[in-house]
Amino acid sequence: MDGQLKRGFLEACVLAALARHDSYGYQIIKDIPEQLGLTESTLYPILKRLEQAQCLVVYSVEHSGRLRKYYRITSFGTQRINEFITEWEDVVAFHDYIREGIAS
Repeated sequence: MDGQLKRGFLEACVLAALARHDSYGYQIIKDIPEQLGLTESTLYPILKRLEQAQCLVVYSVEHSGRLRKYYRITSFGTQRINEFITEWEDVVAFHDYIREGIAS
C-alpha cells in the first residue's frame, strides 16, 4: 500500500479508536485493524502530529504506581474523521471507475 495512503488510514483509524473511548498507546495499537501493521514506532509520531493539529488532547492517569498517557479526541479530531469519510466516498467512486475499466 502506498505510504501516503497508509498514513491517512492510520491517522483516521487512530482518531476512530479514540472516538470510541479515551485510550493509551498500547491499547490503541490493539484496537487498530491488524492489517495496517501499526507499531509503537509508527503510533507515537502519529499521536504527536494529531496533538499538534489539535485533533486530540493528552492527559495522565496513575496506573499501577506509574503515570500513563491517555489520549482524547477533540472536536477538530471528529471533524477530521468526517472529512476522511467524505473524501473516501470520492476514492470509492475512483475505485469503481478503475475496476469498470479493466472489466470491459
